[in-house]
Amino acid sequence: MSVNSTTVNSVLGPVPADELGVVLVHEALLSVFPGAEHAFDITLDRAEIFETLAAKLRDFRAHGGGTIVDSTGMFHGRDVRLYEALSRTTGVHILASTGQGPEELLGGYFLTPQTNPPTPWPAERFADLFTKEITEGMVVPRLERRGPAGLVATAATRTGMTATDESLLRGAARTALATGVAVSVGYGDDAVHALDVVLDEKLPADRVVVGGMDRKDAVADGAPEEIAGRGAYVALDHVGTEGPEHVTDSERASLVAHLVRSGLGDRILLSVGATGVAAGHPANDLPYSHVLTAFVPLLEERGVGDDAVRRILVANPRDLLAVR
Repeated sequence: MSVNSTTVNSVLGPVPADELGVVLVHEALLSVFPGAEHAFDITLDRAEIFETLAAKLRDFRAHGGGTIVDSTGMFHGRDVRLYEALSRTTGVHILASTGQGPEELLGGYFLTPQTNPPTPWPAERFADLFTKEITEGMVVPRLERRGPAGLVATAATRTGMTATDESLLRGAARTALATGVAVSVGYGDDAVHALDVVLDEKLPADRVVVGGMDRKDAVADGAPEEIAGRGAYVALDHVGTEGPEHVTDSERASLVAHLVRSGLGDRILLSVGATGVAAGHPANDLPYSHVLTAFVPLLEERGVGDDAVRRILVANPRDLLAVR
């Protein structure tokens, strides 16, 4: 279904959903591993970071890109003021996200708040935290709130969902129900189970995107087809990354073609999972434009036509990200 009359929450305020253009739904602009900002051997020069990111965003726009979704969540380097300046300068729409996860990347406060004995945060506390970032604005720590988040992004532990992970997913789903934004879920070891947890909160499937659908374990389990068949979006969000955990771009393109032939072309999303600037962890240095310059030709070779490509890159993310 097309959502033509609605808006999305960009860092510069509401933007008509139809103006997003080509969207990458799972990228990182500034990604700082928690605590790295305090390390003696790491320098975060804001002017240098701005110029690096601006160049990458201009390259994306020059190749036909329109919108970047920064899905890093709350405490991994998100810099709303920086993203506002980047969007104004480059003309690329930027959506920032609220949310946290997996458990291992949470700060201690969110793991053991002031209870005796210490207990994990319940889902309603995460829901309240995330919801306020949409209804009241994203937090600039200790200073102010800025514009509303455009997405709730959360993830489960790779070795298996923990109790705190489940609270995070349920809190994210409750936030989506309360605010009308969508939820992005990074699954741990079972993609279908992660979707089940979110849907158990009565969130419609078409408000959910499950990432990592180009991981080898997901493809081997048939998760992309099953999840798309249930009405949720599937994100192949490491386009260009090949290695022990992920399929090749050739295999990704074949998977997309298979899903399109199966009538599931309206459930597919693509992204590079690139890191514009990283601190404290290795960066994925692929350009944001890789989907457009290198991957779309692979789709065309497999008979995925222009209409299907446009649906995947423009219409699907537009419908997901529209607030409703």
